[in-house]
Amino acid sequence: MKSTWEKIFEYASMPVHGTMSRKLRKGVTVQINEGKVYDQATIFLGEEFVRVTVEEAEKLAVNTYYDWAGIASIRTTSPSE
Repeated sequence: MKSTWEKIFEYASMPVHGTMSRKLRKGVTVQINEGKVYDQATIFLGEEFVRVTVEEAEKLAVNTYYDWAGIASIRTTSPSE
């Protein structure tokens, strides 16, 4: 399933120039395993894990890590055309 999850993350995001990370596209949100809904997040797709980084109040960066094997579902939302 890893390759399927990677495609979903790639669809929902765009590369950050000069890094291996990806930013969510404008208006797109991602929810992993029915958990927190992420918007304006940066996603890093590692070989063994996914890292989701969001900035919270006072310039605090919060990183959440997911094991590829532990991902059971990914939900994306975006404006309909």
